[in-house]
Amino acid sequence: MTIPAIGAVGTVTPVALVQPPTKADAADSAANSTFPASMTGAVDELQKLQGTSDSLAVAAVTGDLSDIHTATIAATRAQVTMELVAAVRNKGVDAFNEIMRMQA
Repeated sequence: MTIPAIGAVGTVTPVALVQPPTKADAADSAANSTFPASMTGAVDELQKLQGTSDSLAVAAVTGDLSDIHTATIAATRAQVTMELVAAVRNKGVDAFNEIMRMQA
């Protein structure tokens, strides 16, 4: 990695190096960068992890699971993901409440 000279810091990037985004890129980035879409994806993933954890727990209780570590790891992943989703939700609610307080 080279460090540019002080005079080069304020230079303009040539237009040929900058590629404009395509319509597909713009649609993908707009759809994937929204907060509700991110939260929906996180909740869907959480439901999938909890379902896996539940099915492995049932298999462990009935004796159909040969490796108990798999059930323990799945339960821990579901728990940590739940805590993360709850923390993000709480921060979002706090930010919303702060914005509402600023408007009053």
